[in-house]
Amino acid sequence: MVILAANQLAVVEGNVSESERCDWESRDSEENDDVECDDNRRSVEGGEVLEPYVGMEFESEDDARRFYTDYARRVGFVVRIMQRRRSEIDGRTLARRLGCNKQGFSPNTKGKIGPEKKPRPSAREGCKATILFKLEKSGKWVVTRFVKDHNHPLIATAQEYTDVRDKDKKIQELARELQRQEELCAAYRERLINLLGNVEKQTDSLSTKVLAVVENVKASRGGSTQ
Repeated sequence: MVILAANQLAVVEGNVSESERCDWESRDSEENDDVECDDNRRSVEGGEVLEPYVGMEFESEDDARRFYTDYARRVGFVVRIMQRRRSEIDGRTLARRLGCNKQGFSPNTKGKIGPEKKPRPSAREGCKATILFKLEKSGKWVVTRFVKDHNHPLIATAQEYTDVRDKDKKIQELARELQRQEELCAAYRERLINLLGNVEKQTDSLSTKVLAVVENVKASRGGSTQ
C-alpha cells in the first residue's frame, strides 16, 4: 500500500514558485466533516468503475471533487475533505487532498480530571486511501498522488445503492417516455375524431346532392311523360 507522507506533499510544494508559498491547512471547520456522495455526475457507463490515475486532468476543483466522491460511492466508502494548500498572495487554493473517512485515528478525549468516560465507537481506522489534486499553470487540476488501497472492508451496499438509483432513473425516464407517448396518442385520437367528423359531414353533403339529383331525374321523367 502506498502512503502519502510529508515528503510527498513537499514534492507538490516544490512545483510552486516562492511567491506563492503556502502551508497545508487542516480543515477543522465544516470541511473536516465527512462528505456524502452526491448524484451530480456519473463517471462510468455500463457499471464499470473509472479509477483516478496520476496525470488525470479536470477543468476545476469542483469537477475533481465530484469525480472522487462519485468514485468513492461506487467503490464503497465515504470521502473526507482533509487538507488544502492556499496561496499567501491571493488566498486561492493551489492543491487539495481528499481521503477515506476512516483516515487517521480518533484523538484520545479522556480528561485528566473527572471520571473516565466510556469511549464511543470510532469510525477511523488509520486508512491511507487518499488523492491529491494540484492546480497547474494551465488552469487545470491534475491528480499528482493517488492511494487506492483501503485497510478495511468497503461498503458492499454502495454499489447496490448506485444500481438502485440507476434503475430508478431508468424507470423515471421510461415513465416520462410513456407520458409523452400517451400525449401523442391523445393528439392522434383528436385528429382522427376530427377527420371522421369531416368525413361524416362530407358524406351528408354528398347524400344531399345525390338525393337532389335523383329528384331532378324523377322530375324530368315525369315532365317528359306528360
